[in-house]
Amino acid sequence: MFEITPETIFLVAVFLLIAFPVHEFAHAFVAWRLGDSTAKMFGRLTLNPVVHFDPFGGLMLAISALSGSGLIFGWAKPTPVNPSNLRDRRNGEVWVSLAGPASNLVMAAMAAVVIRVIIALHVTIPREAQIVLIQFLQVNVLLAVFNLLPIPPLDGSALLFRVLPARQAWQYRQVLSQYGFIILIILIIPILPSGSVLGTVVGPIINAVTRFLVGQ
Repeated sequence: MFEITPETIFLVAVFLLIAFPVHEFAHAFVAWRLGDSTAKMFGRLTLNPVVHFDPFGGLMLAISALSGSGLIFGWAKPTPVNPSNLRDRRNGEVWVSLAGPASNLVMAAMAAVVIRVIIALHVTIPREAQIVLIQFLQVNVLLAVFNLLPIPPLDGSALLFRVLPARQAWQYRQVLSQYGFIILIILIIPILPSGSVLGTVVGPIINAVTRFLVGQ
């Protein structure tokens, strides 16, 4: 049963209007700075959320958020990048990939600074404002950690392929690029008593990063 609350609506809005667009813009910006103008030619070098919106990914986000299961899953339109245009052929793709999660960590850190200041100064703010800050922080930590998983099409796969020997990287890239999305779906399905495999593994990491940022 779907549960529509102001908090859920705000959560989806943060993903679609801020977290996703900034994440994809970061990919496009770093790629452009490193010599690849593909994203810019496709009009993706912008913070306009409409440009980065993926209908199916947005639908999955809304359904997962409104289901009340606690598991949120969705995506924006992938930013087009041509690695052959990057000046640094060896590391350029890694920098472009890591730019997305890094942008989310920066936004999470900004929210954490505000929270720390509020706590340090003993400022009382409305409950709604508290929810806004906490959810904004958690959304961005979630995106950063989730996207660092070494499974295509997630950003962490570029780092995996970079550290592996060339032959193994080529072999794993062929397999994971073909079946990566299916692997992610399997990991997300709640098959354990505690929920999904992915939630069991990633959840504690997200909580640890969140606590670290707010100093608790």
